[in-house]
Amino acid sequence: MKLRTIAAIAATGVALSGCATIITGSTQSIAINTPPTSGADCSLSNSEGTWNVASPGQVTVAKSKHDISVHCTKSGWQDADSTIASGFQAWTLGNIILGGLIGIGVDAMTGAINEYPKTVNVPMSQKMGSDAPPPAPTASSSHGSPTS
Repeated sequence: MKLRTIAAIAATGVALSGCATIITGSTQSIAINTPPTSGADCSLSNSEGTWNVASPGQVTVAKSKHDISVHCTKSGWQDADSTIASGFQAWTLGNIILGGLIGIGVDAMTGAINEYPKTVNVPMSQKMGSDAPPPAPTASSSHGSPTS
């Protein structure tokens, strides 16, 4: 009877190993915005691969402990670069209880232990002398004409 109990506990531990891999997966969707414009072509890359998206848009990336570099281009606008920092999902430490070191190892290898922000803004600036339309005025802009 004791052997069955031990076997059942071991089987449960193996089944639950890699809990974050099972729950959140090894990929994640990130929304990319390029204020104050849209329609920029953005390329995201890290050691796991390269992904392309037009702003505003969403792209699914492979999770990794490595940050993601972002490069956005649009005619009439200066190229913009940003970095998306990889974070650690602290709740995956529950694998020590449920899946043990094997679970943490599986999650680390698949990248599921990491996460990126859900939305990233890559601000862009219009090139001087460009024919592109100016950005829309913000709420803080004044609409009156200057007086002397």
